[in-house]
Amino acid sequence: MSTGTTNSTNASPRPYPENWEAVAELRVFRTTEERWQRLIGWRAEMGRKGWKLLQVSADRGEMVAVFGRTKDQLLQREGKQP
Repeated sequence: MSTGTTNSTNASPRPYPENWEAVAELRVFRTTEERWQRLIGWRAEMGRKGWKLLQVSADRGEMVAVFGRTKDQLLQREGKQP
């Protein structure tokens, strides 16, 4: 799946609170503002797959989006929790 994201070594290493990692699986995507606007279908697909858009911010000219699924949601999807 190509999102047009970049992996910048100068970017902030964790664009979300550290405690989020304890309760959720997270995905961070970095892209240009123009490209982010064109990814509306891809963002909708992420939602259908159970990912929630938790935060969008700007960092050094890039859009930074954080998607997450709680660990409880992951266990339910895998059938490991009632």
